[in-house]
Amino acid sequence: MKASPLLAMYRWASAGFGLIGPLVVYWRAKLGHEDFARRRERLGWPGLPRPKGGLALVHAASAVEAQSLTPLLEKLGTLGFGTLISTGRGVPSRLRDSRSPPTTLHQFAPLDTPQFMSRFLDHWQPDIILIAEAALLPNMIVEASRRGIPLVLVDARLSEGSFAFLRKFSAFVGPLMRRFDVCLTQTETDATWFAKLGAQKVQVVGRLKYDLVPLPADQPSLARLMARIGTRPVWVADGVYPGEEEIALVAHRRLVRQFPDLLSVIVPHSPKRGFEITQAAAKMGLAVGLGDRDSGSLPEIFIAPTSGEAGLFYRIAGVIFAGKSLAFGGGRNPVEAAKLGCAVLHGPDVEDFEEIYAALDRVGGGAMISDADSLAAQLALLLSDNTKLRAMARAAAQTAETFGGASGRILRAIEYVTTETPTTHRAIS
Repeated sequence: MKASPLLAMYRWASAGFGLIGPLVVYWRAKLGHEDFARRRERLGWPGLPRPKGGLALVHAASAVEAQSLTPLLEKLGTLGFGTLISTGRGVPSRLRDSRSPPTTLHQFAPLDTPQFMSRFLDHWQPDIILIAEAALLPNMIVEASRRGIPLVLVDARLSEGSFAFLRKFSAFVGPLMRRFDVCLTQTETDATWFAKLGAQKVQVVGRLKYDLVPLPADQPSLARLMARIGTRPVWVADGVYPGEEEIALVAHRRLVRQFPDLLSVIVPHSPKRGFEITQAAAKMGLAVGLGDRDSGSLPEIFIAPTSGEAGLFYRIAGVIFAGKSLAFGGGRNPVEAAKLGCAVLHGPDVEDFEEIYAALDRVGGGAMISDADSLAAQLALLLSDNTKLRAMARAAAQTAETFGGASGRILRAIEYVTTETPTTHRAIS
């Protein structure tokens, strides 16, 4: 492969940075920007022994991006692969849930220098490296290809701005993209963009986020919660941001005139928001409870601070408002709620999941709202008509199922690796 002067310059400069890397990591850890106890991982030193057998290294930029990789990890586990997740920031919470393969490990990705990446790869010796979205670490890519480790870009996506930016540096990006054995994108647009950046063997496989399945419920907890709620009408404001929290409270205050025993469950996007929402509800004269669902009757406003608690309410409510769609924008993934049989109400700003929201609205499994008035009106319609609510929830569940399958298509695309022995891997100079 023809050498890239820009890539050579990057590797030379990053090798120089590696000389002060330990000091940088130490001070970042002291300032709370790195996990102090695990800071050596950022220098390529392993925090765990390599497991025996085949190992797939899956890299994501952060814990947020890594969350959607669970379906792929599960399928790799069924083939007998151990999986190592590497992230630049944070530990994916889903690695702790019961669905993750027991052989799944986590390490913080090293700083992108030749010496740190060499140390990292020499210890872990992965049989394949899958890089999620566009989390490109040039030295990881170069050092992996030098060792003949197959490289796959999975769940690959770019924003229009990112594509325009990367295209300005095609002399740098192109040689990196050509080192990937295959590039598996979310959409046709992504496939076109990655091909223009130099990726070869580009395939559209869909989005891994749509393969997510709901976390299993603790049945005794679910039974106790159902007994406490009884026949009360209930809805969930899921993953709401400041601004949406107030909209949910105002909608509740209007709905309670028609449904005096209404239970409104608010799941803030961050557990830290619970206290602020409690204060706002109290100022409006509303009875509110925060995270106590074990005994006694639930107040009219219940704040569920974790997604695990939200999953219990999904199974009871039948309708949710998906947050991050009226404030902040982008939307949140509606798949888990829809698969559990919830009708999905949402605002107009859902561009991050535009295709599935459009499909939900088209078949009647979702509906767009614009403010507290329209939210209250839609909820009143559904809570007063159980037949309509069930039909809408059923349409949402059926639609969510049709968007799955990306993890299976990824596995078929990398079958050439999963069925061969590591010694047959092709080296790229």
